[in-house]
Amino acid sequence: MSTSLLLGIHCHQPVDNFSEVLDNACLKCYKPFLEVLSEFPEFKFSIHYSGWLLEYIKKHQKDTFKLLQEASYRGSVEFFSGGYYEPILASIPRRDRIAQIKKLNSFIKRNFKQEPRGLWLTERVWDSSIIADIKACGIEYVIVDDYHFLSVGHKKENLKGYYISEDDGESIALFPIDKELRYDIPFKPSNEVVKGLEESAKKYPNSASIIFDDGEKFGIWPNTYEWVYEKEWLREFVKGVVASEEIKTTTYGEFYENNRALGNTYLPITSYFEMGEWSLKPKDAIEMEYLLEAVKNIDRNSELELDKYIKGGIWKSFFIKYEESNRIHKRVLELSRYSKGIRTKAYMESLYKAECNDVMWHGVFGGLYLPNLRDNAYRFIIDCENILHKDVTSTVLECEDIDMDGFEEAKVITPNLISIFSSKYGGQLVEFDIRDRSFNLQNTLTRRKEAYHYKIEQNRDGDNKSKDGIDSIHDMNTSKLDELKEHLKFDPFIKNSFIDHITDYSLYLNNFESSNFKEYGDFTSGKFKLEQTSKNSIAFSREGRIINGEESFDADLRKEFTFKSRTIDFNISLRSECGYSLQYLLEFNFHFANLDEIKIEKEPFEKELFLEDIERLSLYDGYLGKKISFEFNDKVNIFITRVDTISQSEAGFDHTNQALSFGFIYPFQKLFSLEGSIKVGE
Repeated sequence: MSTSLLLGIHCHQPVDNFSEVLDNACLKCYKPFLEVLSEFPEFKFSIHYSGWLLEYIKKHQKDTFKLLQEASYRGSVEFFSGGYYEPILASIPRRDRIAQIKKLNSFIKRNFKQEPRGLWLTERVWDSSIIADIKACGIEYVIVDDYHFLSVGHKKENLKGYYISEDDGESIALFPIDKELRYDIPFKPSNEVVKGLEESAKKYPNSASIIFDDGEKFGIWPNTYEWVYEKEWLREFVKGVVASEEIKTTTYGEFYENNRALGNTYLPITSYFEMGEWSLKPKDAIEMEYLLEAVKNIDRNSELELDKYIKGGIWKSFFIKYEESNRIHKRVLELSRYSKGIRTKAYMESLYKAECNDVMWHGVFGGLYLPNLRDNAYRFIIDCENILHKDVTSTVLECEDIDMDGFEEAKVITPNLISIFSSKYGGQLVEFDIRDRSFNLQNTLTRRKEAYHYKIEQNRDGDNKSKDGIDSIHDMNTSKLDELKEHLKFDPFIKNSFIDHITDYSLYLNNFESSNFKEYGDFTSGKFKLEQTSKNSIAFSREGRIINGEESFDADLRKEFTFKSRTIDFNISLRSECGYSLQYLLEFNFHFANLDEIKIEKEPFEKELFLEDIERLSLYDGYLGKKISFEFNDKVNIFITRVDTISQSEAGFDHTNQALSFGFIYPFQKLFSLEGSIKVGE
């Protein structure tokens, strides 16, 4: 009686992550893991590295790359394929997913002398529509979670091998990862894990114990380097497995060849259980957590199969949860459509890099909340645009529904800038690209209330489950967070630019920074009518209301924009029946890579600033080497503040600067007309 241990590790870093992060991952994780395994050539395992990470290691970490090659040549390891730049395969066009898989197949064949037959499914996001495409790439089996199977009624004890699924007449083998092993390795003491595998062998003879999980948990997750290497968890685990008569290690390919399928199955569109929680809107996620706790307290808990009945959202729900994620994704889809007529190497590489998944969602890791990841995504997007529009000498204006929400966007390309305005979101600026720096100044992130923010507000501790081992990132403690509470600020609107507020004289710097001032108009998030007024100008208009208690007044707002190479001229006018003395607040939110290199009116910016009776504002970004200036036809007052977020990360919580918020204040009664311009220069 024995169990076949199918141990796989998946290693990935966001595309073009900081080199110090990559080098540390090699030093603390990838290299020592391979060094320990090299001591036991009889121990077989499977491995997946994203293609771009392999590329980096080959160029900058030659010792680690040599260890990978040696493991392959001695027959100890099976390499898995996947999307080269780690996209969610179901979220990109089929031509791109096929190209990305084949690109990684070629790299593996060229460097490790293997033809990949297995595929690592990014974030285990399953959608049966990908079957035909991955089969076209020579893939025979894919890794998913046991949760995928449990959610459609399979029994846990029957998931000790692989099943066959099909779509449109094409079939594929599916291996379910054991969640318990995923949580035990490497967090429980090694002897306990080995003992558990031996008990499984006795209970389920001639079966498989299946795990394929993040390689980073072997060294760079919190506290793991000391545990895995200095305290020798990995070496003791491997020694225990090798010495056991009940456990034999094998690759997925060998098991697939030597064992028949357990049956056929059809799986839902889903990912692992935690992803279902993270993709929900905050209130829904909290309610799901309460529901789980309540159900677990039912006396007949042992008879309940919770995974079958309690489910969260799907990965694509992140495009609904985060407007900023949806923008990146839909811009990538737009550029993929254009690729049919381009397909130069530089264009396709930038497109594929932009399809990397990390920036499009958020869970325990920073993801969308990390500004450098968003900067990278837009850099790839703008690089594609620069290839598409390399010959533009004047203004090109396109009106179409780029983000596929049923409302048109106006996209304006000049030799120096790319600007996108949304008719759905208040006729506001939602992308503002400096072409020669491949940088999006509008790459901001709205401060939203996340499910974990409730824990900060309530000082709720995490569940510290580990006793003899160490905590995983799912067990992080969230106590001692009083100091974060004051920084929890949430925006009632998306942090775009050219946001129109109608407010009163209770507006001041502090409540502007917290987005907690009195709002009288319905223009902030209202839908506007878009019209093209000339070959280089557009206008947005809305027939709205100004509301003061029970009183309501008609109000018409119109915004006209004219585009030059480096400049956006604007004319904003309002007519209303409201006789009160109010203030118009024009809000901009711009993202900068490094606030330490920002100077406003030649002075370093610190935290906040108030300027009175100003017609011109000048800002210099030392990182970009660019001057950004605002000019108005009349005097305005100006608020400038930081916009920070508190986000969950593998290390606990991160306090991250995202942007500067500019508020231009103009008093009016019944009507006003405000003209101005934004210019980006050297």
